Amino acid sequence: MKLFKQNVIVALGCTLALFLCLSCNVNNTGANYNSYHDTTGQTDLLSGGVKLIPVKTPKGTFNVWTKRVGNHPTMKVLLLHGGPGATHEYFECFDSYLPNANIEYIYYDQMGSAYSDNPNDSSLWNIDQFVEEVETVRQALHLDSSNFYLLGHSWGGILATEYALKYQQHLKGLIISNMVPSIPDYVKYANEVLGPKLPPAVLAKIRGYEAKGDYTNPEYLKVIEEYYYPEHILRMPPATWPDPVKRAFAKMNYPLYLKMQGPSEFGVVGDAVLKNWDRKADLAKIKVPTLSIGGAFDTMDPKAMEALSKAVQHGQYLFCPKGSHMSMYDDQLTYFTGLIKFIKDVDAKK
Repeated sequence: MKLFKQNVIVALGCTLALFLCLSCNVNNTGANYNSYHDTTGQTDLLSGGVKLIPVKTPKGTFNVWTKRVGNHPTMKVLLLHGGPGATHEYFECFDSYLPNANIEYIYYDQMGSAYSDNPNDSSLWNIDQFVEEVETVRQALHLDSSNFYLLGHSWGGILATEYALKYQQHLKGLIISNMVPSIPDYVKYANEVLGPKLPPAVLAKIRGYEAKGDYTNPEYLKVIEEYYYPEHILRMPPATWPDPVKRAFAKMNYPLYLKMQGPSEFGVVGDAVLKNWDRKADLAKIKVPTLSIGGAFDTMDPKAMEALSKAVQHGQYLFCPKGSHMSMYDDQLTYFTGLIKFIKDVDAKK
């Protein structure tokens, strides 16, 4: 009987200890959760995280739109959308992953896009102006090297690269998603690797329009959208593309896109601003931890995106085997598992 009582006491003690341990874990989790959603002292409380930021330009001052999601003192990710001229909306899939990881992130429409002012002045559509715009946004949101992660996708990857080359002292981490460091290399890959994979008749039709410089012909655009986009932009039938992607594409600032990128994602053609952009020789100057993300079916060469990660001083490469240019959708689990791991690993070392 005495031994039985001792066993009961031990069992009760273990149960109590386990209960206290579980309670402690729940409380810690709850504290983290509550902290992430804590709005104490936030100046954007009334607007639900939205903040309009005035940006000075040679043509006047214009507002750009941002929206904060969550709250974390050392992990804040500013999202640079592609295009140029797309919108923050296709980043909405981040809502399914980053809050669960307690990572704060900021949506941002670049000038001329969606909710931001559109001066409709092509003299402002240049890389230097956009870099200074990002720096203005950083200052307004109080981002610095203790917390500031910059994620640029596609054109946003060009912008993030340029920002890092000028202002990396303000960065904690850099993510270049689905972008190579050279537009001429991108064009070469499109023409020599991806183009020949198209049906011969389709490629001949594309080449015919390009030979005439008829890049805005609706038939030219239609062929590219039907045959090229579902293979290399987002690997789903366009009719089934996720709603955030459809909205972002529908609101594209086409004059801005045409000026800087050209009329299609099948390389950069015509006299587009970005046609000769190449920063391969400067990547070694980037000292901050850098993650390059590439997809197997991307419009960009996956090997070139891997090479980017090796050219910077502290780089990593995340390969999405099912991914295309929008790997955050067609290889979503790989994309976000790798992205979150990178951010948290960098955070743990600081």
